[in-house]
Amino acid sequence: MNKPQTLASYEVRLNRVVDHIYSHLDEDLRLEDLAEVACLSPYHWHRIYTALRGETVTATIRRLRLARAADRLANSAEPVDAVAGRAGYEAADAFVKAFKEAYGKTPTAYRSTGSHASFQKATQAQDATGFPVEVVTLPPLRCAAVSHAGAYMHIDKAMARLFSALSAQRLPLVQPTMMGVFFDDPDLVAVEHLRSQACTPIADNAVIAPPLEAAVLRGSAYARLRYTGPYADMKGAYRWLLGAWLPQSNREADDAPVFEAYLNSPVDVPPTQLRTDIHLPLRDRA
Repeated sequence: MNKPQTLASYEVRLNRVVDHIYSHLDEDLRLEDLAEVACLSPYHWHRIYTALRGETVTATIRRLRLARAADRLANSAEPVDAVAGRAGYEAADAFVKAFKEAYGKTPTAYRSTGSHASFQKATQAQDATGFPVEVVTLPPLRCAAVSHAGAYMHIDKAMARLFSALSAQRLPLVQPTMMGVFFDDPDLVAVEHLRSQACTPIADNAVIAPPLEAAVLRGSAYARLRYTGPYADMKGAYRWLLGAWLPQSNREADDAPVFEAYLNSPVDVPPTQLRTDIHLPLRDRA
């Protein structure tokens, strides 16, 4: 007799699909093959995915491919035609149209005038006032977390697992905020060895079980940069915060990881409207 499917088991199966998509973004991803990865009915599985994830699997693939393309445009010199091909577009015109619909600019215009370019210009000019930063003092936050190893741009894989486990364990949340904690410098550590966590605050008395881990975000002073724009451009935001704002702030960075608080979701808004609070830990004043 087949075991009844629970919400948690469906989420585990759909997480396998997302992992497969990330690992094969350069390949032809067919819905029937993804149904096999999910081990669900080929007839119904896609409707289950859409209902639980809030977007079709086709939209997920398109969104992830374009996000990776944006990262390459912002942070490499890879030719636009090559970026288009690796995003699954054989025709350059189709890539330009899809990218402009998502990011509001053509790929060429985005490369030269996206928000990453604004941060780069401000960093080179040592303009420490061009973007909104405030120093805030935060209390310690107990969180439920899921660890992630690999590219920071792929932390939403851990986010999906976190959502699944929170739902299965019915944990009481302090606030419905999704956060990413980043432990390594991506300019020094190989991509495959980068360590991060997806986490969200939970009540102090909440009992968590695997695959969730308990984590505590340090309570103290942070420089909070209110960032709006694509995740692909955030490398430039970090370089400005550390290379222009911090040296002129009369503050020192503390020996603790940075974290990001995600105020909306790429499923719900276009990349240009994503809002993220970047938190840089600061040493307390003597």
